[in-house]
Amino acid sequence: MMMQLPLTAKTLIIDDDAVLRNNIREYFEDAGFVIIEASDGKQGLEVFRQEKPDVVVTDLQMPVQNGLEVLKILTKEFPETPVVVISEPGGLDDVIQALRIGAWDYLTKPIAQLPILEHAVCRALERSRLIQENRIYRRELELANQALKKNLDILEQDQEAGRSVQMRLLPEQAVRFGPYSFTHRVTPSLYLSGDFVDYFKINDNQFGFYIADVSGHGASSAFVTVLLKSTMSQILTHYQTQNDGLILEPDKVLSRLAYEIHTAKLGKYLTMIYGVVDWNVHQFSYSIGGHYPNPVLLESGKARFLEGKGFPVGIMKSTNYPRYQVTLNEHMRLMMFSDGIAEILPEKDMEAKDKLLLSMVEAGGGTVDYIIQKLELGDKKGLPDDVTMLALSRDA
Repeated sequence: MMMQLPLTAKTLIIDDDAVLRNNIREYFEDAGFVIIEASDGKQGLEVFRQEKPDVVVTDLQMPVQNGLEVLKILTKEFPETPVVVISEPGGLDDVIQALRIGAWDYLTKPIAQLPILEHAVCRALERSRLIQENRIYRRELELANQALKKNLDILEQDQEAGRSVQMRLLPEQAVRFGPYSFTHRVTPSLYLSGDFVDYFKINDNQFGFYIADVSGHGASSAFVTVLLKSTMSQILTHYQTQNDGLILEPDKVLSRLAYEIHTAKLGKYLTMIYGVVDWNVHQFSYSIGGHYPNPVLLESGKARFLEGKGFPVGIMKSTNYPRYQVTLNEHMRLMMFSDGIAEILPEKDMEAKDKLLLSMVEAGGGTVDYIIQKLELGDKKGLPDDVTMLALSRDA
């Protein structure tokens, strides 16, 4: 199977054999390459500096300046450019020396089949592409970690500034994607919250959203919300820049987060619901990581809990999660709550609390404002736990 190569990959052929260069040029140009040539090492270096090719194929035995000298200079000045060397029969010592200097691959003359050379060039280009992508990814990760550290430092130094950081990380209060609209409310028990919500457009047809509840309270739990936001942003960015489809798979997103949070060794875990809606077909795919209560779906005036379960996120490094799917009908309302809601519901047992929550969603038409008013959350101070609500509505 031929590896994918850059469009019109520019290849420099350095060889004093004009017949071989011509054969290579004709074959490679038919395969979609752009070929530039040089007849010796000195000319090859001059052409390289002018044209900046993607890959170099050079003979080792040439007049004026041989291939080993060319390789030494290219490896020093342009270490990320792949170089494939061609050696005369019996030139094993030169090949070994070339590989030590930095050659990416080698072939021996005569080259009976040019597809073999093409495969070596494509393999070198593929390796070069992966190296460049890994460098970009490491840079992205470094920048994300720097931003994370900066935000954590702010949270550590100043609770008020930390609260400001958290508020900036939260999404806007009212956001619309197609016929769907979001609202949310985060009410912390302390100045800093371990609860977090977010919603974001993925592409022209889909959006994602989640609610999360970090174990504990205060600054240490707020740290994890920053890590969560940072990791989710990286996953979304990789979809947009590298077409990595992870962000579209709720179960795999929770598995990735479990690994990241466990590996961070912050002594924390979180519960979470993450979902993706395709508004062309109105399908809601979601996974649940130990979160209570389950999402509440309101349709035709009747509220019910959606099915789903899963292990809390970050307790174990490797965790698998089920994925669930439900159709979102016209005029439906979907609500999610952090478990702090159970702390302020007046009923004593969980079954009664669940029943009351469903009745409140029905009475309020699936709106955040109604539940805030009903539970008098607007003026309450010193709540026993963070209370967070996220509401999604479909108008048509």
